[in-house]
Amino acid sequence: MKRDPILAIRLPAADGTIAEFAVHEPRRFERPARPFTRIAYAAAHVVADPLSTKEPWLEPAIDWEATLAFRRHLWSWGLAVAEAMDTAQRGMGLDWPNALELIRRSVAEAKGIAGARIACGAGTDQLAPGPHPLERIVAAYEEQCEAIERAGGRVILMASRALAASARSPEDYARVYGRILGQVSEPAIIHWLGEMFDPALEGYWGARDHGAAMEVCLGILRANAAKVDGIKISLLDKEKEIAMRRRLPPGVRMYTGDDFHFAELIEGDADGHSDALLGIFDAIAPAASAALSALAAGERARYHEILAPTVPLSRHIFRAPTRFYKTGVVFLAWLNGHQSHFTMLGGQQSARHILHFAELFRLADAAGLLADPELACSRMRALLAVHGLA
Repeated sequence: MKRDPILAIRLPAADGTIAEFAVHEPRRFERPARPFTRIAYAAAHVVADPLSTKEPWLEPAIDWEATLAFRRHLWSWGLAVAEAMDTAQRGMGLDWPNALELIRRSVAEAKGIAGARIACGAGTDQLAPGPHPLERIVAAYEEQCEAIERAGGRVILMASRALAASARSPEDYARVYGRILGQVSEPAIIHWLGEMFDPALEGYWGARDHGAAMEVCLGILRANAAKVDGIKISLLDKEKEIAMRRRLPPGVRMYTGDDFHFAELIEGDADGHSDALLGIFDAIAPAASAALSALAAGERARYHEILAPTVPLSRHIFRAPTRFYKTGVVFLAWLNGHQSHFTMLGGQQSARHILHFAELFRLADAAGLLADPELACSRMRALLAVHGLA
């Protein structure tokens, strides 16, 4: 679809030059008129409180109203919310006490919105860094799962840094996951977060080789299939995801966490498809919703036409070091007026350089996702000025 240029902004490039860039009218998407044929969770970010006196590197300061408003935005597009996950800077600026408060507030908010779906991350991040006895890790998981279910939420069983540091064999993983899954009230989603997202999780499931790790994980899924809704894998490798998807026990879903290949994985093939639990859906909610509606209507060409320009944007946001992707997600939320500032928990707005933001701006424009180009340009110019590029 041809889109007319309506504004211009001078942006820096990798070669050190600064050139004028034409900003186009945004794409307009309609909210869904029918249910999707895929389950689609957006892992939601949190909005920091820029006026707090808390030291940003030491203690989380959250703007609760802006954070909940963003969840209402996601629900309004028909997306489910995956709460208190890595996109919310879990373990990377957001600690367990604040994560629990976030979960309680978001679950309560969801109860007042027809059709709003939410699931919440349970981990072991109340434990100090380093190894722990397995019983202590089990107890930490139990504490968080119980708190989530008491609040009325469903559990996403997050990968545990403590378990990665403590397990001595694949059997240790099987023992811990078996204990926890045996206690959840409703089937949980298991999250396999790759080391590209969190280096502390390298070797998860007891093997550095992803193929060997997959065998362990599949064994755990088979042994606990009645208590598993699905598995989300975030390895940024579509072939591994497809291979695992084809071997899942009956009734266990594959939730793609692949922010590089999500469009083709969600569409699927003759042997099945992936549902979605994606950080990029936080940033591209209107486009994701419109594409999923097109897929539900059998309009596969339109599905790809909508998502195709969002894939380069996603790959840029999630480029290595991938763990800093949250910075790009929050930057785009700021450009689009979902928050009044570009400040993050832990000061992580500094995790990417200005050329990264300039390219993200270009790619967001190409995807038609700068909802208010005048506002986006004004904010981009302010950021450039801070970097001496006014």
